[in-house]
Amino acid sequence: MMKKKSVPASKPFLILFLCQIISALDVPLDLSQPPTITHQSPKDYIVDPRENIVIQCEAKGKPPPSFSWTRNGTHFDIDKDEQVTMKPNSGTLVINIMNGGKAEAYEGVYQCTARNERGAAISNNIVIRPSRSPLWTKEKLEPNQVREGDSLVLHCRPPVGLPPPIIFWMDNAFQRLPQSERVSQGLNGDLYFSNVQPEDTREDYICYARFNHTQTIQQKQPISVKVFSMDSLNDTIAANLSDTDIYGAKPVTERQPVLLTPTGSTSTKVELRGNVLLLECIAAGLPTPVIRWIKEGGELPANRTFFENFKKTLKIIDVSEADSGNYKCIARNTLGSVHHVISVTVKAAPYWITAPRNLVLSPGEDGTLICRANGNPKPSISWLANGVPIAIAPEDPSRKVDGDTIIFSHVQERSSAVYQCNASNEYGYLLANAFVNVLAEPPRILTPANKLYQVIADSPALLDCAYFGSPKPEIEWFKGVKGSILRGNEYVFHDNGTLEIPVAQKDSSGTYTCVARNELGKIQNEVHLEIKDPTMIIKQPEYKVVQRYGQVSFECIIKHDSTLLPTVIWLKDNHELPDDERFLVGKDNLTIMNVTDKDDGTYTCIVNTTLDSVSASAVLTVVARPNPPFDLELTGQLERSIELSWIPGDENNSPITHFIIEYEDGLHEPGVWHYQTEVPGTQTTVQLKLSPYVNYSFRVIAVNQIGRSQPSEPSEQYLTKSASPDENPANVQGIGSEPDNLVITWESLKGFQSNGPGLQYKVSWRQKDVDDEWTSVIVANVSKYIVSGTPTFVPYEIKVQALNDLGYAPEPSEVIGHSGEDLPMVAPGNVQVHVINSTLAKVHWDPVPLKTVRGHLQGYKVYYWKVQSLSRRSRRHVEKKILTFRGNKTFGMLPGLEPYSSYKLNVRVVNGKGEGPASPDKVFKTPEGVPSSPSFLKITNPTLDSLTLEWGSPTHPNGVLTSYILKFQPINNTHELGPLVEIRIPANESSLILKNLNYSTRYKFYFNAQTSVGSGSQITEEAVTIMDEAMASRQVDIATQGWFIGLMCAVALLILILLIVCFIRRNKGGKYPVKEKEDAHADPEIQPMKEDDGTFGEYRLFSFVSSAPF
Repeated sequence: MMKKKSVPASKPFLILFLCQIISALDVPLDLSQPPTITHQSPKDYIVDPRENIVIQCEAKGKPPPSFSWTRNGTHFDIDKDEQVTMKPNSGTLVINIMNGGKAEAYEGVYQCTARNERGAAISNNIVIRPSRSPLWTKEKLEPNQVREGDSLVLHCRPPVGLPPPIIFWMDNAFQRLPQSERVSQGLNGDLYFSNVQPEDTREDYICYARFNHTQTIQQKQPISVKVFSMDSLNDTIAANLSDTDIYGAKPVTERQPVLLTPTGSTSTKVELRGNVLLLECIAAGLPTPVIRWIKEGGELPANRTFFENFKKTLKIIDVSEADSGNYKCIARNTLGSVHHVISVTVKAAPYWITAPRNLVLSPGEDGTLICRANGNPKPSISWLANGVPIAIAPEDPSRKVDGDTIIFSHVQERSSAVYQCNASNEYGYLLANAFVNVLAEPPRILTPANKLYQVIADSPALLDCAYFGSPKPEIEWFKGVKGSILRGNEYVFHDNGTLEIPVAQKDSSGTYTCVARNELGKIQNEVHLEIKDPTMIIKQPEYKVVQRYGQVSFECIIKHDSTLLPTVIWLKDNHELPDDERFLVGKDNLTIMNVTDKDDGTYTCIVNTTLDSVSASAVLTVVARPNPPFDLELTGQLERSIELSWIPGDENNSPITHFIIEYEDGLHEPGVWHYQTEVPGTQTTVQLKLSPYVNYSFRVIAVNQIGRSQPSEPSEQYLTKSASPDENPANVQGIGSEPDNLVITWESLKGFQSNGPGLQYKVSWRQKDVDDEWTSVIVANVSKYIVSGTPTFVPYEIKVQALNDLGYAPEPSEVIGHSGEDLPMVAPGNVQVHVINSTLAKVHWDPVPLKTVRGHLQGYKVYYWKVQSLSRRSRRHVEKKILTFRGNKTFGMLPGLEPYSSYKLNVRVVNGKGEGPASPDKVFKTPEGVPSSPSFLKITNPTLDSLTLEWGSPTHPNGVLTSYILKFQPINNTHELGPLVEIRIPANESSLILKNLNYSTRYKFYFNAQTSVGSGSQITEEAVTIMDEAMASRQVDIATQGWFIGLMCAVALLILILLIVCFIRRNKGGKYPVKEKEDAHADPEIQPMKEDDGTFGEYRLFSFVSSAPF
């Protein structure tokens, strides 16, 4: 079933397209048609009196229409006024003002009529008024003297202009006066002060009126305002009154709000539909009142409500009848509130519901003209025919008027005319022209033949078939030259002839035929449709965070139809990219170099083709270290605390995590800043603890994830009062440097810890556990005191107390120190050694009496050394070893001893001064151990069935050698081992001849030494017996023959010549065989392994050659 529908509301682009098509369906200009007004001046036309007046009136029709004008309801004969001309082929009037005419003489109501043989169309009533910008009337302005805190209104009262002027207040320097919740300009142009302050005193409050039409500005005389403060007012009263009349002027008192405008508790306001509603409330009071707006019984309309002038003005745009009601403004301060109710009524000038539209009918057809309008109050409808009220117009038997409708029946050619519908009420009127054109015309198709349409896949395709004919033709569509008529839900057929394919696919491509027919004929037209692939952004730009002065790139990779040429543009915040060489636009990306804060924003990649457009956006956030805090302020100053507040600097898109507070002591360490504390990033005040006698300055550093800000400017200085010290020196110690002294040390107080001038230290000491009095001394500017003449290493009670000019610090705690140490007096006794095995022994000793240590016992040292090896009588250099055992330990282990050796050791006690005397040397011996491997194994003199073995004794026999153990076994060609043979050899032997071996056989030998403890580590070796003697003899004979030597020399010479030839060919760039090329370029990782690369173990081959000369 065929659809005939208007465009769906969900497709606004389609609506626009179809509206363009509908506008093209007018009667072709080569056919007779009544006039149509195409352009006219606005109804209320304010003109510049210094320029020519141009009143527009353009129309079309066939034949071309003629034009006439009325002025104030009577015919305007332009031929009788030399200042007035009409443009050729137009109805537009030009009134020449610049050559002597006066605009005021041409004020009035003008109306244009366009007429031809088929009817007459008329324009709106055009009211011509010249703009006016009159001067301000002279007036004497008295100075305004007002008491501080009172309200004040400065009246502007601008001259009445046309159109009304724009009002603003400035001073003598042409600077706009600042406005606020306290001081603001009303809708009437007056300047309102909710309460005046001394800073409002000035003599140049000037109101300006700007008249836009004439581009002039008028200035009112300056207004003087003098504000009296209470102190000055009391002085004035006292100077002018007698003593008996003097009274105290009231101080500035707070006052409840009072409305300055509007007055009273209620008012009314009428506004027209579609206009902007402005409601205003300005109040006086101290403190300055705050304004709030509500609508009684309803909500303020969302998306159309705005607050201006510090919420003193309520603005609602595009008002409708639903916005009628009571609006309440409430002014409130801490003392109370006041309100005012504005009753708003929304009226409406006439507006169209259905405007009449042109009718094209064929003889004998029927039709209607409908004119429906609404308004408040309801508008009245009247009809005109060819500009004449229809009641007195020539009669037409085919026409019948029924209120807002004209019904036509069986029209004839003489029924052609232009009808006007006028809808009017007290707020305005609407005038519409609509013609009835009676024609008999066969169909025409106005769309060009073979027009090509290109559409993106999955988008609507609109194929145009603009037509005309009378009677109205029927339209049919076909696909292909011989295709069947198109029907079905996949198509939409519009009344204007357009064929819509809501979702065009690739198979929608092809040729489409439009056929238009009526009773007078038939015509067809072909158009062509191509479906293109959509443009897509397959790699969209992504959200980026970059540090200031860094580099960032956005990608925009696209895919598009191969027949379409895309263009890519980049926008920043919906505007063109800055003209800056730092922005580099590549084929698929945008790169920004040396990023700055101004680069922060949204970047959009837009890809355009002739058929579609796609875009993708990403946000760039530029982060940096915070800006330094500012406006540091110190408040709440106390002796030991103060409050610091500040204003954070810009966080530069990275939230501030915390603030660091530092201080400078300008009294003791000027220029040096110390850490004080830190607070979270949401905090901008901190209570700081202070020390006495410090000249404080503070600064604040902001920290975010990027780093630390620069320090803020220092705060003002704050000097705290002096006080006695709060604390005593730390880390007090007493350690003697000599056996007869005590060195007392401490950490000096820092400057700000002194709490006042004259910092000193009281150093006190007495011997512990002895009934002695404290000995004290007061010192300054030092951190050490030496007490001489003390006994050796006795405990002392020590304390150090701080004091200054204002007194002592609290009583210090006592610490225990010791006078100086001396070397220990005695050696440890009863030294015993227990040998555990051949390499480990344990030593014991008795502790020395603590009194003989004469210092802090640090431990014991064991000195031990090897005297000699028991297996060898030769002496060697003695190397003493030392083991230290911390604390009061009385035993220890001696590791790493050599077996079968004689050792000595002694033990000494150790204190802070050094070592005491050594104990008598203690001798001990280690038992035998297993020997090390023989020092070497050599295999010589190979024969057919024997080998000679020679060896060296172990470097470390570690005991008495008892024998050597020799094991050997044959190895075949596959490296398999044969049966193992073992031979025990006396310890005094150093060589052995093995006989009865197999000829030409490899043997593997294992050799080690033994003591009574066991076998030591072994040494291995391999050797080969030789071949039979005849072959060996022949080999020797060949190698010694002259002819063999000559043959070898000839072969060597031939190889040398070949190498030279190859070298020459390579230097000449000669060609190589394919195999050589392949070898030359082969992957080095897959080259064959060389046969003799040393990877496998080397076999020592013993071969003997005859000693005859070569």
